[in-house]
Amino acid sequence: MYTEKVMEHFNNPRNVGIIADPTVLVQVGEPSCGDALLLSLKIDNDRIVDVKYKIYGCGAAIATASVASEMVMGLALDDVLNNITDQTIADALDGLPPEKMHCSNMAAGALHGAICEYRKTIAAKHPVPAN
Repeated sequence: MYTEKVMEHFNNPRNVGIIADPTVLVQVGEPSCGDALLLSLKIDNDRIVDVKYKIYGCGAAIATASVASEMVMGLALDDVLNNITDQTIADALDGLPPEKMHCSNMAAGALHGAICEYRKTIAAKHPVPAN
């Protein structure tokens, strides 16, 4: 049912935890299956310099959070928004069963949501003056 890469990330998840002083912290969940993801990012110069997460869910949820954390480390925020999708996360694991694709969507959604939240916070701190 699961690929070797899914099982590797499930059995040995990477970047688990919470950053002590994160730039942004978001929580997402999928109530229909009970999965929940708490994602913390450290951002410097519009680039992800650290990522950690806590996940409650099935093996596919754990594996997608783990591989996604590796995929985005060091990336510019726009690269994450433009290139990290539920499909690219699933592809990085050599695929997921169709009924588990919502797990990769949760990981991609958390990343995109965290970046949007970060940018809203920055915009609120540094408003653009009216002409």
